[in-house]
Amino acid sequence: QVQLVESGGGLVQAGGSLRLSCAASGRTFSSSSMGWFRQAPGKEREFVAAVSWSGGLTYYADSVKGRFTISRDNAKNMVSLQMNSLKTEDTGVYYCAASSSRWSSAPERRDRYASWGQGTQVTVSS
Repeated sequence: QVQLVESGGGLVQAGGSLRLSCAASGRTFSSSSMGWFRQAPGKEREFVAAVSWSGGLTYYADSVKGRFTISRDNAKNMVSLQMNSLKTEDTGVYYCAASSSRWSSAPERRDRYASWGQGTQVTVSS
């Protein structure tokens, strides 16, 4: 299994940027597709973005397309989420997740991911 630790969250004004990082440990990281999810207070955890094992494929929720960019560095066992043009509705706890496959036909599904980090808080103020 892959162990995950997120960092980079914080408080930012609307229109600003943040970069989240996820440090992974475990032998299977480089063969795992990775995802970012978020959960706002009182709401279900929702998909944000996913990247395939090689970084060659990416997939985004419509709500973040064009503003967020997911990337990975297999040499450093890291996955990142660059978030630009942040909106107040982007507020929530952001979770990094690792799949047991190289890519999924439905990367937005939570049940595609076997390992989860503890999350990092992102707060966007108006």
